[in-house]
Amino acid sequence: MDAEVEITPLAADRPFGCVTPRRAGIGLLDWVAGRRALLDDWLAVRGALLFRGFADQSALALGDFMAAVGGELMAYRYRSTPRTLVGDRVYTATEYPRDHAIPLHNENAYQRIWPNRLAFQCVEPATRGGRTPIAFMPAVTWRIGAALFEEFTSRQVLYVRNYGLGVDLPWQTVFQAEDRGEVEAFCRMQGIVTEWGEDGCLRTRQVCQGSGRHPVTGEPLWFNQAHLFHISSLPEPVREDLLALFDASDLPRNAFFGDGAALDMDALDRVRAAFAAESFAFDWQAGDVLLLDNMLVAHGRESFEGSRRVLVAMGAPNGEPPLKT
Repeated sequence: MDAEVEITPLAADRPFGCVTPRRAGIGLLDWVAGRRALLDDWLAVRGALLFRGFADQSALALGDFMAAVGGELMAYRYRSTPRTLVGDRVYTATEYPRDHAIPLHNENAYQRIWPNRLAFQCVEPATRGGRTPIAFMPAVTWRIGAALFEEFTSRQVLYVRNYGLGVDLPWQTVFQAEDRGEVEAFCRMQGIVTEWGEDGCLRTRQVCQGSGRHPVTGEPLWFNQAHLFHISSLPEPVREDLLALFDASDLPRNAFFGDGAALDMDALDRVRAAFAAESFAFDWQAGDVLLLDNMLVAHGRESFEGSRRVLVAMGAPNGEPPLKT
């Protein structure tokens, strides 16, 4: 433990912790300096730490916090959602419309490289809603069940994306590049297959993990975004409209088993139900900082009313190293 702070349960039936100072005047950046090993130990057990009530939180530089607790910061490239860069590798949280809820997921689990650490900073909480639900992945994995877990582990997940259709993000935004050669070089390093159409549209295909082992505990965990990328994640009217326009492989985004076989929609519904059963949400307060172990804890976003500003930084890259070209 630490004499300067108190750590209490964020919820009675979850391992997540809330860290608060024991006296006035303690700054969060000053406190975390030199305590990364302690925070690693706490995160390996709790998965999520909410920092609240420190002296400097209203003006905290999130990038400095992540550098102190999560090591190397990561840029958000090969994007799946719209965000705005607000500082050195610090971004707004996903900028979907306010009435759009974002399902629980592990950040960048649709890639072969992902952050081990996520930090969210609440600058302005929503007037209503807008919480960030979280879920403990060992419990989610248990609910998904051994048979489905083993099937996804062995068969992996193929993500197919089509850019330039006027429906999803353009490839220039996804890859943060304007030059096709730069995109192709990045994709070769990441094991992403590219295919350019005569109309300038781009299709990418990448096979990624269905599960992963936690780098500290060694525990096998569900780790993919099949339930987000698959067409069944969309509301039925939207799904029907897209399927009337595109074949399954031509959709803006879709997911398959690694060999290209179709995913079972009932199985994906079971995955979504497992996340929902373990979901927990707290009310944001201005200045709050939420630190997550990205493999142990999934996150999402509720719909909301009014203004909402939450920032995010990613750190401690994990996964397969880029391929040599």
